Amino acid sequence: MVQTQPTDPAPSPRDKKPENDDESEDEFYVARFPPDEEAKLLAESNTYKEEANKQFAAAAYTEALSTYDRALASCPNYLDYEIAVLRSNIAACYLKLQDWKSAVDAATASIECLDRCIPKRKDGDTDSSTKSAGNDGQHGVIELAAGEDEKTQLERLDREDSRRRDVQRIRAKALLRRARARTELDGWANLQGAEEDYKELSTMDNLPAQDRKFVQKALRELPPRIHVAREKEMAEMMGKLKELGNGILKPFGLSTDNFKLIKDEKTGGYSVQFQR
Repeated sequence: MVQTQPTDPAPSPRDKKPENDDESEDEFYVARFPPDEEAKLLAESNTYKEEANKQFAAAAYTEALSTYDRALASCPNYLDYEIAVLRSNIAACYLKLQDWKSAVDAATASIECLDRCIPKRKDGDTDSSTKSAGNDGQHGVIELAAGEDEKTQLERLDREDSRRRDVQRIRAKALLRRARARTELDGWANLQGAEEDYKELSTMDNLPAQDRKFVQKALRELPPRIHVAREKEMAEMMGKLKELGNGILKPFGLSTDNFKLIKDEKTGGYSVQFQR
């Protein structure tokens, strides 16, 4: 595994406390910068991001990782979408560097930011922004609110739809990156997590054809790998329990071999039978 040590960025402007000496600590975390200062910080972050994108395209992954970190440090910490994009790009760098654990962490952080942008839909439900528009998410009728002219509301709804599409696009990338890293990490829990990510991806309608084929292939190949990993880890766990049990029973002249598990075919439960 390649370990990277990005250079420590300067103190983050996005963590700087906006001027308001009377506000409490809790209020600080939700405070926003004035529009002009926010725009300045975001422009600085985007400049770093563009530089990092070029470094990534040139296969300078360690350098790109460091520059993405600088972009993250400049970005106000309440701009969840912008941070999600950077975290997803950082996950891509870690994938190239084969640092699978860091890739999982970065992709997960990206997905958590996107969940704050637009809450993940539940079965039979729609996100809050769709509900407020009176849209069923597919072919429902949009009910325009009073107090705002039709043109303005339609423009606002178009912007919201555009943001939803952007969020789903980045979410798909982050899920693909996390699933890939989890698959490389191997192990029962990681493989199950990868399968869950691929299952979510299989329900998304914005995947390119090539990615969709990759997802379907992964969903075919993962179940037997999960079964093997589960059986291996269960066997290892039982071996450790047996070793522990033998240590406890040895002073009594017994071992775990003196106890046999008998399965009840009717209930599926087990009983313990002592034998010499």
